[in-house]
Amino acid sequence: MKSVVKNKNIVLGVSGGIAAYKSVELLRLLIKEEANVRVIMTNNALEFVGRLTFEALSRQPVCTGLFEKVDDASIRHIDWANEADAVIIAPATANIIGKIAWGIADDALSTFILAVTCPVIICPSMNTNMYETKSVRRNLDRLKSDGHFVIEPESGELACGITGPGRLPEPEDILDRLLSYLSPKDMKGKRILVTAGPTRESIDPVRFISNPSSGKMGFAVARAAEQRGGNVILITGPTELPDPHNVMVVRVGTAREMAFAVFEQVENSEIIIKTAAVSDYSPKEQAGQKIKKEKDELVLVLEKTRDILKEVGMRKEDRILVGFAAETENLEQYAGKKLVEKNLDIIVGNLVDRSSGFGTDTNKVTMFYKDGTKEVFPEMQKDDVAHTLLDRILSVDGAL
Repeated sequence: MKSVVKNKNIVLGVSGGIAAYKSVELLRLLIKEEANVRVIMTNNALEFVGRLTFEALSRQPVCTGLFEKVDDASIRHIDWANEADAVIIAPATANIIGKIAWGIADDALSTFILAVTCPVIICPSMNTNMYETKSVRRNLDRLKSDGHFVIEPESGELACGITGPGRLPEPEDILDRLLSYLSPKDMKGKRILVTAGPTRESIDPVRFISNPSSGKMGFAVARAAEQRGGNVILITGPTELPDPHNVMVVRVGTAREMAFAVFEQVENSEIIIKTAAVSDYSPKEQAGQKIKKEKDELVLVLEKTRDILKEVGMRKEDRILVGFAAETENLEQYAGKKLVEKNLDIIVGNLVDRSSGFGTDTNKVTMFYKDGTKEVFPEMQKDDVAHTLLDRILSVDGAL
């Protein structure tokens, strides 16, 4: 599935705050998503970041003045307003927020906003005391009631030295919300359970058995499902990934904890997608203290962990169940066997290598279906794999 912003006309409005440097990274991310990005800067924004930086990245002229003209002598900001599919204002200062809230049009950006009819995403960024004043809060409430999307700022240490709300969200988070606002809501109302990451089975208080799973694939699936309107629960083993927006996240450590969390949620889930790399074995006994390096050999007795996917398959009823299979050989044989034995509707298989599988941002998968068919996909970003999988799940759901 192509990115929802590919070939879309996105206008990035930059107003005069210290966080304007983050807008450069946001522009880079939008270009990476293959969006057509145009930039409008206020005169104050030019004091923080030069227009040439944005022009070099977007490969398009930056609009800074109200009466700039293009070759056909039409007013540039009006043309852009007519063509825009979405607008992001980041950072949005108290000044530009007030102008938009009250319909003031005295520069290129504020005049442009009055002319647009597409979704507008506003990302406030300012001093904490300014952000918490009644006037700014009132203006933000007014923007929301007018139908604009407001991404609340993060809390932390600000450039002025104050700690509190007012930090511009990270560019990745702003992009995530843009993708959500523009994505089709074809999973709206569906209850989706996703598992992700590894589990850790303790040998002693400082050692454990695990695997290299980063959780990136499962988090991508949860993020994509939320963007498309799903009610998502993500059960994850130990990872360093931040919680996806608007997703209920349950963090666990061991296979036993993973099983308990999954079976607590199964009955309330319509779609279950198990990407987690759950340990197949766990030490039968766990030492109460750190095992000392005193012997030349150490024998660990392992016992099988609970087969969560198989048990879910036995009781799935009219639910859709998806599994993942990371293999090092005989992918079709092993994935096909798992598909049947665990009563799956779809299994997503891949051969683990440097660009596909654990810890990578990309994956090269084959999807095997209950009817015996399969699809082989080229290497894709895991976010794209996630959306492609959701497309196939909706096809299965429609056939039930």
